[in-house]
Amino acid sequence: MAAPPRRIPVSSSPRRPAVQARGLSKVYGSGDVAVHALRGVDVAFTAGEFTAIMGPSGSGKSTLMHLLAGLDAATGGQVVLGDTELTALGDTELTLLRRERVGFVFQSFNLLPMFTALQNITLPCELAGTAPDQGWLDTLIDTLGLRDRLTHRPSELSGGQQQRVAIARALITRPDVVFADEPTGNLDSRSGAEVLSFLRTSVRELGQTIVMVTHDPVAASYADSVVLLADGRIAGSIDNPTPESVLAGLDALRTVNA
Repeated sequence: MAAPPRRIPVSSSPRRPAVQARGLSKVYGSGDVAVHALRGVDVAFTAGEFTAIMGPSGSGKSTLMHLLAGLDAATGGQVVLGDTELTALGDTELTLLRRERVGFVFQSFNLLPMFTALQNITLPCELAGTAPDQGWLDTLIDTLGLRDRLTHRPSELSGGQQQRVAIARALITRPDVVFADEPTGNLDSRSGAEVLSFLRTSVRELGQTIVMVTHDPVAASYADSVVLLADGRIAGSIDNPTPESVLAGLDALRTVNA
């Protein structure tokens, strides 16, 4: 029988956390129908690293990402992005923070169909009323292989190309953290591998921080580490993951909770 994955010490890395949860809880509903999605979660995600969040269905992984990104309000505890406590901010402050310091990559791409690839990439700057850094924009375009696709609209791009545009859009403001929610869920295996390689490149060569929710052990193997959740609690972690070690960790969780 596989050994249970090791427990994660909070802020165990000597490097600074880009975002962290402290005693984070989330309850949906009340009374007899209350659902405890997160139960006192303590975890830190190191700046400049690629971390995957995994767990069985209903484990709380999507809820954790939504709270870390300021997309949902916590029932208790804190979320700290850099030196800023998200759980203390009002709606207007959260909106500005998400626009300037957080990037998102979704399974469904979420590109605007009437805009070209370039217009989609620079949209966050347009919304903020700022001009994109041309040097950084060129770096993203060339790193993601989009130079010959900039005038194309989403309908003229493959799924993999659309997701690369979405990654460039997420990175254009140089956010503290990019949150990726099942970014390869709508892609074939080849396009998915390309997107995951680009995400890893953005960390290793461009210095970004990626936190990705996935159910796919192969996708998780592209990350530097994997955080495992079960029943709304941190259940362990895997460093330098492989598809096999991730499967073993997930199997161990099922055995422990059987």
